[in-house]
Amino acid sequence: DPSIMVLTSDATGSASLGDFSAELPEQFVECGIAEQDMVGIAAGLASVGKRPFVCAPASFLSARSFEQVKVDAAYSNKDVKLIGVSGGISYGALGESHYSVQDFAAMRAVANLAVLCPSDAVQAAALARALCEYKGPAYVRMGRGKCPVVYDGSESFRIGRAQLCRQGGDVSIIAVGELVASALDAAEMLQEEGVSARVLDMFTLDPIDVEAVMEAARETGAIVTAEEHSINGGLGAAVAQLTAAEHPVPVRCVALPAEVLLCGSPGEMKSHYGLDAEGIAAACRSVLGQKNG
Repeated sequence: DPSIMVLTSDATGSASLGDFSAELPEQFVECGIAEQDMVGIAAGLASVGKRPFVCAPASFLSARSFEQVKVDAAYSNKDVKLIGVSGGISYGALGESHYSVQDFAAMRAVANLAVLCPSDAVQAAALARALCEYKGPAYVRMGRGKCPVVYDGSESFRIGRAQLCRQGGDVSIIAVGELVASALDAAEMLQEEGVSARVLDMFTLDPIDVEAVMEAARETGAIVTAEEHSINGGLGAAVAQLTAAEHPVPVRCVALPAEVLLCGSPGEMKSHYGLDAEGIAAACRSVLGQKNG
């Protein structure tokens, strides 16, 4: 499809665009370290009928170019797809300047902008195809390293609809991104304790699947959210806001604290901050105690 263009800000390697740029050089634009210009160029390309995909580290795409994302892409309702790679704490040892743990909050607050976060490579590929058909601006956050495979390829994914990964009646775990795999592991741990945990993959944070959240609240009576994001303004905040307004139930948010974070490998950091199966299971036990108490 010659209308598809790919732009990057000196991130050809980080975004795995080497093969694309070699095979389709006329559809590839290297903007250099100029994220604001890159988003503006993409909006211009969209204005003349192109379908641009912007690929850059999520920490820079969501912060340095926020004004251009808001005005040039979303406010102007341009068909620009923003792909933030190495999201969350993927850059681990590089520290706070390279973390993107406020991007869900920022992007969810922008009108007209879909916000997505795939949980594995299978879903990422499916969403790439879906985004080629989706009309309008979207922000997609992806990780950097290898992650567990959640899906087998037989599933269908709809933007705006949560994916039910596991049935359960005692507590609901609503997770996003790489923590979906951890949520499923936590559900297995809880099953051994006689606790039935539902697991939902909320890969679309905006528009969020309100119906799935409300069903989880009504049918299980307790919710745990899990995300590689600040506790402020992300998935947990969205779920808590919805349930508080429509069907109040105990909610626990497994997320990063709103403070300057430590440095380390992504695995070390997730373990330290409880963003793993053990941490999610512990949050489930806590919220069940409140539900049953």
